[in-house]
Amino acid sequence: MSNTLINNLNRATSESWAIAIVLFTGILLTGALVMEHAFGMDPCPLCLMQRIWFFIAGIWAYASLLHNPRWGIYPLLCVISATIGGGFSINQLRLQSLPADQVPTCGPDMAYMLDVFPLSEILKAMTSGTGDCAEVVAVFGLPIPVWALLGFIAIGVLTVMQWRAGN
Repeated sequence: MSNTLINNLNRATSESWAIAIVLFTGILLTGALVMEHAFGMDPCPLCLMQRIWFFIAGIWAYASLLHNPRWGIYPLLCVISATIGGGFSINQLRLQSLPADQVPTCGPDMAYMLDVFPLSEILKAMTSGTGDCAEVVAVFGLPIPVWALLGFIAIGVLTVMQWRAGN
């Protein structure tokens, strides 16, 4: 049974892997929107950055489908996007592990920041995080940034499989 699965995975085309990446990023982004709108979990600035990098990785996979999934630049750009997004997940996990006296101060919510703050302040909050990012919210026993990091790792694996199938 496992040999059949391995043989099927080895026969998958570059297009199949790109479709899997697009679908996977779509599922991840849908899950984030459900958590935000259905469960009232407002995203912190680092959560928004992770969503942006999921979206960018999905866009590269989609662009490969539009152009040429066997062309190696698209998997390279996708894995770079997943690596950057994973870095934001790790940064958020670092903030969550800080002692309470070392956590940065909480900032205003993103809607207010977008209305009032200059772009440089918004980008600083989105890249370095605020005290809001240090709040630990667990889903199925793991903090959300751990799930995001696992998602970025999965995108990296799928992207490597797309690249291998194209060569």
